Amino acid sequence: MIRDFVRRHARGLVLLAAAAVALALAGCGAGLLPSARTETDRLKLARRMMADRDYMQAIEMLKTYIVNNGGSADVDEAIVLYGECALRTRDWATATVEFERVLRDFPESDSAAAASFMLGEAHFGQSRPPDFDQEYTEKALVQWQSYLANYPNHWRHAEAERRVADAEARIATKLVHTGNLYLKLNSFKPARVYFNRVLDEFPNTPQVAEAMIGLALVDARIGIKDRAIERLKEVETRWKGTPIGNRAIAERARIEH
Repeated sequence: MIRDFVRRHARGLVLLAAAAVALALAGCGAGLLPSARTETDRLKLARRMMADRDYMQAIEMLKTYIVNNGGSADVDEAIVLYGECALRTRDWATATVEFERVLRDFPESDSAAAASFMLGEAHFGQSRPPDFDQEYTEKALVQWQSYLANYPNHWRHAEAERRVADAEARIATKLVHTGNLYLKLNSFKPARVYFNRVLDEFPNTPQVAEAMIGLALVDARIGIKDRAIERLKEVETRWKGTPIGNRAIAERARIEH
């Protein structure tokens, strides 16, 4: 009789067993989160978890700390740590919210500089390759420039300068690609606008040479060959012996002949 019952209800029994295992595992997972005797211990544990790259558990610790200690002296640091954990887990939206919260609610705190820098990181994490819209790259660039202006003595200053250069290069690449597209379409006025934007807005990027070649090709197409040749000669001189310099030589030879 028992055997018949088991055979008739085998599927249900399997599902019940699976649910029991899942509940047991969930209980074990919850038990893995260390208990903290004090709120100070909770923050210390969260820092230790971050050092061990256990970001998900650190997040749970920090969430609890922030809820329980809204008026404490260390809550701003906890919010920054929470945002950093979100960065490490690629949760860009949460990271953005937390860093903006620090800058809004604790602008004079010791944590504001770190929040300002990492807010740029959160924006840049959402940016797309150069062929796509660069909205988030531009947001990151503005944020890092703000960080450099407002916190000139912070320890991540040199890193922010490198990140600014990365963001500028990506935006300049997008402008060059767009200029080249208009050039292929024989839309010379917009092509010139995009190439000139690189020269005017991002003069320290490697993409300047490409923009100068683009402007030379625009000049050549509309019959201003002398100016085109002069632009190409400048590229040859400034980037002598490089691939872009050699390209300028080839383009000039083609225009002259």
